[in-house]
Amino acid sequence: MTGKKYVLEKAKSAKEASRRMTTIGTKVKNQGLEAMADALIDNMDFILSANRRDIENGKEKGLSQYMLDRLLLNEKRINEMADGLRTVASLRDPIGEAVKMWKTENNLQIGQIRVPLGVIGMIYESRPNVTVDAAALCIKAGNSVILRGGSEAINSNTALAEVIKKAALDNGLPKGCIEFIEVTDREAVNEMMGLNGYIDVLIPRGGAGLINTVVKNATVPVIETGVGNCHIFIDEGADLKMAEDIVINGKTQRPGVCNAVETILIHKNIASQILPKIAENLTSKGVELRGCQAAKEILKDIKLALEEDWATEYLDFILAIKVVDSIDEAIDHIFKYGTKHSEAIVTNDYSKAQRFLKEIDASAVYVNASTRFTDGSQFGFGAEIGISTQKLHARGPMGLEELTTIKYIIYGEGQIRE
Repeated sequence: MTGKKYVLEKAKSAKEASRRMTTIGTKVKNQGLEAMADALIDNMDFILSANRRDIENGKEKGLSQYMLDRLLLNEKRINEMADGLRTVASLRDPIGEAVKMWKTENNLQIGQIRVPLGVIGMIYESRPNVTVDAAALCIKAGNSVILRGGSEAINSNTALAEVIKKAALDNGLPKGCIEFIEVTDREAVNEMMGLNGYIDVLIPRGGAGLINTVVKNATVPVIETGVGNCHIFIDEGADLKMAEDIVINGKTQRPGVCNAVETILIHKNIASQILPKIAENLTSKGVELRGCQAAKEILKDIKLALEEDWATEYLDFILAIKVVDSIDEAIDHIFKYGTKHSEAIVTNDYSKAQRFLKEIDASAVYVNASTRFTDGSQFGFGAEIGISTQKLHARGPMGLEELTTIKYIIYGEGQIRE
């Protein structure tokens, strides 16, 4: 079977499953999710063996240590995936929820209720946990899902999909509710992007190249997710120890993810006071610093930042530094270079904090906290299917409600329109 026919058959199976998923009750969905969690633990050795093949292949291809970290599975991460499945199972089921009800003048009773989106196509790179997170959220929200992971994680994703799919089917969920594309050629992605009538929405999750390709070429509706050129602005009234801790966490806790900070903006009145300490801490952890001319006058040994540095999502131990004259300049810089993902201000000035919250156009805006919290599990969603940086139909970390749409239901007593 060719790649095109192969993908089409997967889509047909998922479409048929989506019809049955609308009738599956919460108890059966939760039972399936709990079984999937148990299956991950029971098959840990099988999954880790597959992951080791991907890690070795990645090393042979020269992937950076940060990209290898995105690929890596270990006992802790598999346990976290299982915990995520159980958390999703414990969450309130959004399907069938009455969003609002009202009565018209002619006594029609009209309501909005939450219903599944249908078939969700996931096209993603690097991180194998997306296979499990996406499947969990789609199932709980009454959808079926087609998963197409990147070639760098093909062995891990195949093993994970095999394990959770069997557990789902053995515990009452319909065949086709989880479909996994095992071919890694580009033709499979191209086919998914044009499967109107089978796939209801595509969610690309990965680097800028993947996301831009899907957004520009798909005829299926797309929810654009997360390139993260994230900033932290340190205001002149900031608690300097707090600012240092937030910057260090935002850059070094896990640099290869979309909510890691890539540029810090520092008010000129405190730059000479705080920059040397931050730089010492960052460089001791292996971070390369690139700064504007004003920053370089304070930190003599750093590289001079180029224009492209302000627009770069490094996903690496690299940080850009710009000294700004005011909060106005900080906001203008973020407006020009930000990707509407996550932005933060560190300040003790309430009015400036409120202004930052109001004027910054991003899916998540922080006051005195690290951007690393932009994450479905950290927000209490159990998992996330991605972080939407667009404004329709979802924004920010996408949990269960973001994987639903609404349907109007109308009760009448024989009314006709005159």
